[in-house]
Amino acid sequence: MSYTTLVSVAQLQALQACSPQSLMVFDCSFDLANPAAGREHYLQAHIPGAVHADLDKDLSVHVVGPDAPPTASGGRHPLPSRERFAIWLSQVGLRNDMQAVVYDRNGVNYAGRLWWMLKWLGHDAVAVLDGGWQAWQAAGGAAETGAPAAHFQSNFELKPPLRELRTATQVRAALGQAGQTVIDARAPARYRGEVEPLDPVAGHIPGALNRPFTSNIAANGLFKPAAELRGEFDQLLAGRDAASVVHQCGSGVSALPNLIAMEIAGYAPTALFAGSWSEWCSDPGRPVEKG
Repeated sequence: MSYTTLVSVAQLQALQACSPQSLMVFDCSFDLANPAAGREHYLQAHIPGAVHADLDKDLSVHVVGPDAPPTASGGRHPLPSRERFAIWLSQVGLRNDMQAVVYDRNGVNYAGRLWWMLKWLGHDAVAVLDGGWQAWQAAGGAAETGAPAAHFQSNFELKPPLRELRTATQVRAALGQAGQTVIDARAPARYRGEVEPLDPVAGHIPGALNRPFTSNIAANGLFKPAAELRGEFDQLLAGRDAASVVHQCGSGVSALPNLIAMEIAGYAPTALFAGSWSEWCSDPGRPVEKG
């Protein structure tokens, strides 16, 4: 049995006990305001055997210049190419027959990125630890400090993508059409264009709907129940075709809790505009809406 959306603390502990050689856990903790903090928190304590996946260093490409590696998206956190990311997965030892579990300390804000990227590389057996590090601690889960022992290099093979990546060109071409419904995961004030702390232009993609990514998490730190999520997305879509949804945020990271929540709610997989607002607003020729 493989887990493809969520895994509970108890289920992860059972996997650790029964099939540790077929399991790889990733700690994706990060802090935009202090990029070094994620690694520091990981070294202080993490789930035994977990590999640290850093948003800036591992899950994005930030090298510029003529020798920069190819990217699969634009924006503040460009996706590495599928081939480049497969090399990193091989270096840390992930095999195609392994169950991957991802978690963070940030309400799935960063773990969702790795969940989606693995799906994008064709690896379906990846699940988010529901409740993250906080749920693991609350349940008395074991912890270790420092970096774990090195993993044997694997030969991770690319498979056909299981999730759809949209470009800025594709999103713009479909603006105003029934076949595309953009959902913006940023905070309401940023969506409305009242404030913009990170990008040079404030506002949102014309016609986009707003659902802050934090809306998916209940007071107990777990994802809301599937039926509750379904009702909320049905209300947001207001009759629009769920299959038309394209998720975005500021840089393609915090959009993922919305995308995952739709799958928990029973919708078919939806698309991601990974460049998101940071890529969209970088071209003054693209339209901007406020309010």
